[in-house]
Amino acid sequence: MKKMNYQNVKGTMDYLPGEESIRRKIRRTLEDTFIRYNCLPLETPILNEKSLLTSKYAGGSEIVEEMYTLSDRGKRELALRYDLTIPFAKVVAMNPDLPMPFKRYEIGKVFRDGPVKQGRFREFTQCDVDITGVGSQMAEAELMEMATAIFNELGLDVMIQFNNRKLLAGLLESLSIPSALMNDVILTLDKIEKIGINGVKKELSAKGIPDEAIALVDIKVSEWMNKEISYFKQLSSLNEKVDQGLKELEELLSYIEALEIQDQCRFNPFLARGLDIYTGTIYELFLSDQSISSSIGSGGRYDSAIGGLLGSNDPFSTVGISFGLDVILTAIKDRTLIQNNAPDYLVIPLGAKREALIVASYYRKNGDRVDIDMSVKRLSKSLDRANKRGVRNVLLVGEEEVSENYIVLKKLDQGTEERIPFTF
Repeated sequence: MKKMNYQNVKGTMDYLPGEESIRRKIRRTLEDTFIRYNCLPLETPILNEKSLLTSKYAGGSEIVEEMYTLSDRGKRELALRYDLTIPFAKVVAMNPDLPMPFKRYEIGKVFRDGPVKQGRFREFTQCDVDITGVGSQMAEAELMEMATAIFNELGLDVMIQFNNRKLLAGLLESLSIPSALMNDVILTLDKIEKIGINGVKKELSAKGIPDEAIALVDIKVSEWMNKEISYFKQLSSLNEKVDQGLKELEELLSYIEALEIQDQCRFNPFLARGLDIYTGTIYELFLSDQSISSSIGSGGRYDSAIGGLLGSNDPFSTVGISFGLDVILTAIKDRTLIQNNAPDYLVIPLGAKREALIVASYYRKNGDRVDIDMSVKRLSKSLDRANKRGVRNVLLVGEEEVSENYIVLKKLDQGTEERIPFTF
């Protein structure tokens, strides 16, 4: 019989116990923090109507190109969700009686047929929090503080870059960038830290942006680079978008300073987030040591999505944040967060299999993590294996000992042993 050459689909991963234990530690840290902020749990379907995920109020053309599509037996056009944001917006649109403000979290698999690189896969787990019904920048500030709390607990030093799409769009409008080309310019400027100003000009030219507009972008980008929010106050009279964006940023900054997280936050006037969905404040989280170039969390305000799904042009205040579980794992697995998979007790039956099960059951009911060695190896080999696993306590359950109503507890880390009455 010919041996099959098995391999994973590109962009997917198996997580063996060592890595999966760390993933679950990360997930528990995230979920415990979400609950501490009184976020409510929610679960949405992986399968969705294609029309929902391709809506103009969804992720935009770039992300739609990476969407996995399929059809069912009824010839309906379906798609796998590429994030947890639009499914959440759908839930709010379908349930008008939800009490507002509504704050939820969801942890689940999403799928994107995009490029694969370090920390970026095609099947991955997102961990999202969204708040709807809050127009104030308090919501953004709370989510940013939540992010710092999570990564402080995980032992990762992160920097949150933030901006406002209104400010950025308003500044570009002041350069007479045509509205039809606005999104192309915004998406290119978002890459400036990676490709530099020359790369930006080259990409804008390839997108068909007029030379005179590119020249203006070149001049102003150099002028605006690395400037603080206070610098842009002098430009508030340019147009309404600039003024409104600045007011929102100043409100947000006052909350950031009150929460004392300003040292972990940095204003970036060119941060855009790649999706059309965002309407106001946006943010991305990066490792401070830049050991991974891609962001390990991101989000922002998207006030048009829910109203759009309801067929209304009225804004529906919504803001969210998303953490990539798998990219966090990539960042953390070689660091200090090592998950010990050794049980509290290892029970080794020396012929007395039935009694070994009874002993293990007793300790488990007391809340201990217990494993039974069912390998039927010689005792010396079983103890050697236990040492390699990091087991500290071994319970030897032998037929002769049980007949005399005791078992033996060996403390491998101390090199001692003692008799324990067999009264279970």
